[in-house]
Amino acid sequence: QVQLVESGGGLVQPGGSLKLSCVASGSAFSNYAMGWFRQAPGKEREFVAAINWRGGSTRYADSVRGRFTISRDNAKKTMYLQMNSLKPEATAVYYCNVSPLSSLPLLNWGQGTQVAVSS
Repeated sequence: QVQLVESGGGLVQPGGSLKLSCVASGSAFSNYAMGWFRQAPGKEREFVAAINWRGGSTRYADSVRGRFTISRDNAKKTMYLQMNSLKPEATAVYYCNVSPLSSLPLLNWGQGTQVAVSS
């Protein structure tokens, strides 16, 4: 089964940028529409962005549209999330997994990567 490893998080000031990466093991990565999710302290995990298997179609949560960009490189088995104009409410642990728009079941969750937006 595909294993997922997220990285790229950190502490950034409001208005700053970060680029997250999600690296997948296994050869089936390109078969999956993928998505980014986040979980803030005390809140449930929520959808952030999704991308189809070829990378030609994307979807975003209203709260991040226009500031975040999802992309993927199937040759590298990697998906990215470029986050610009970060706000404190973006503070959360970010995870990647199968897109909620996909008919395929979720994979095992990785450890996530912590993003903290604070001055």
